[in-house]
Amino acid sequence: MNNNYITVTQLTRYIKYKIDNDQNLNKIYLKGEISNFKAHTRGHFYFTLKDENSRINAVMFSTYTKDVKFDIQDGMKVLVTGKVSVYEATGGYQIYVDSITEDGLGNLYIAFEQLKKKLQAEGLFDESHKKKIPKIPNRIGIITAPTGAAIKDILSTLKRRWPLAETILFPSLVQGAEAANDIVKNINIAKNYDLDVLIVGRGGGSIEDLWCFNEEIVARAIYELDIPVISAVGHEIDFTISDFVADLRAPTPTGAAEMAVPDIRDIKKLLDQIDIRTINGINNILKIRKQKLNKLSESYVLKNPLTIYEIKGQKYDNLIERLINSYKNIINNNNNKIELLDNKLVNSIQNKVTSDKNRFTKLLGKLEVLNPLLTIKRGYSIVRKNNKVISSTKDLKEKDKLELELKDGKINVEVI
Repeated sequence: MNNNYITVTQLTRYIKYKIDNDQNLNKIYLKGEISNFKAHTRGHFYFTLKDENSRINAVMFSTYTKDVKFDIQDGMKVLVTGKVSVYEATGGYQIYVDSITEDGLGNLYIAFEQLKKKLQAEGLFDESHKKKIPKIPNRIGIITAPTGAAIKDILSTLKRRWPLAETILFPSLVQGAEAANDIVKNINIAKNYDLDVLIVGRGGGSIEDLWCFNEEIVARAIYELDIPVISAVGHEIDFTISDFVADLRAPTPTGAAEMAVPDIRDIKKLLDQIDIRTINGINNILKIRKQKLNKLSESYVLKNPLTIYEIKGQKYDNLIERLINSYKNIINNNNNKIELLDNKLVNSIQNKVTSDKNRFTKLLGKLEVLNPLLTIKRGYSIVRKNNKVISSTKDLKEKDKLELELKDGKINVEVI
């Protein structure tokens, strides 16, 4: 048997050994296009780096991925650094990446633009959400480092411009990996202090130094705060995400203090102007009132005050006379109406009496005709049986007792 045969594992390990010990492959600067990108749940990145003719597999472990500030996507052209080695399980060579940037741009700038675009699309930068900074605040909160030029500039400016305002410092980290969380913590603490305005910021520095003010958690904490926020990060040329989401952006910490309060000298000048305008206004009013008073004092009525009563008395007499005449007219009209009604009533009664008298006479004549007594006076008599008038012999029988009524008396008879 030929002893020159080796196993695949031995060959792979030999190649890996050669590559790992090649100084030219231990620090590689490579550029290409991302494809087949995959972010593992454990934090590792796996992708392929390619150009027009070739490709190489790449892996970036979570130790390094946590420093990547932008979203990696397929088709993105990038610059990577790392070392080339062999993955023994497949025998393929690959690059182990320790840093990655977009070709032509820095990582932080890419992350800044991506977050800016995202939050802008959500409406966090809209002017409609901006709260007004009060013109004269009573209590001002400041989130910044407790030492350094920024806090000194802010406090000295506030004291010089408006010493009446109360200031509360919420000391915070403003640089480093934990700074963003510390700023958010202090923003939440500031909610309990009944602030009129809150200044959040720090002095100048590199983009890395200012990066905590570009973190999404800080931006959302500022957006959700009910207190008006002035962002004061870095110098005038520095822009952070906090600047866009805050209610007002100041170019510097000193500028933030100037925007937060009025200048007491300006207020004094304004009060002096108001004082002058008030005095002039009062003098003008007094002048006008005095002119009116003089005009009234020269009026005929005030010089002859009894004239008012005389005129009123005359009007009163006229009203009384008109009232009496009106009552008289009403009474006369009513008397005429009563007299007319009285005549109508008398005539009506007389007509009624005459009518009733005629009717009575007629009825009396008819009654005389029907009166049985008159019949008796003419020689007739009335026959009664048991007080009942008998008009026929059929109603009689023998032995009946009858009563005859004649014109001059009554007699009793018996039927035989």
